[in-house]
Amino acid sequence: MPITVTYLELADPGEIRSPGQPPRRDYALERVADPAVAAWFYEHVGARYSWVDRLKWPPERWRAWADAGEAWIATVGGERAGFFSLRLENDPVELDIFGLLPEFHGLGIGGHLLTDALRRGFELGDRVWLHTCTLDSPAALPNYEARGMRIFKRERRG
Repeated sequence: MPITVTYLELADPGEIRSPGQPPRRDYALERVADPAVAAWFYEHVGARYSWVDRLKWPPERWRAWADAGEAWIATVGGERAGFFSLRLENDPVELDIFGLLPEFHGLGIGGHLLTDALRRGFELGDRVWLHTCTLDSPAALPNYEARGMRIFKRERRG
C-alpha cells in the first residue's frame, strides 16, 4: 500500500502555538534514560499505526539510540500516557518519536505534549523537525501544523 511521508519543521521558537485550552487531564513530564521505556512506548503507541521498523531492535541498539538523544514520558495519575524523543546527533533536532497511548487520546494532552517537545527541542538546537506518514494517527499532521510546524517536503513510497 503506498504511503505519503510528510516532513515538517519549525525554525523559530516564537512560532510555537500552544493549544488554546488546558488538557482535560493534567500530566507530569519526566525525562527517562532507560531505553527499555522507549522500546515499550514504541511498541504500544505504534501498534495501531504500523510502527514496525524498530520492533526487532536488540537492547544494545536501543541503548545506542538512547545515548544519542533524550526521551521524555508523560504520566497521568502515575500511569504512562505519552512519550517523545529528541535526536541530538545533528542540528537540527529531530522529534524522533511522539505519541500517546490510545486510552489518553481525546483528552487534549497531545497538543500540550507536542508543545513541550518543541520547546525542549529549541533548548537544544536552532530548528526542530519531524516526519509523519499516512499510517500515523489522523490527528498527527493536524496537531503538528496547529503547533506552528510547516511542511517542507513530501514523499510517496510504495
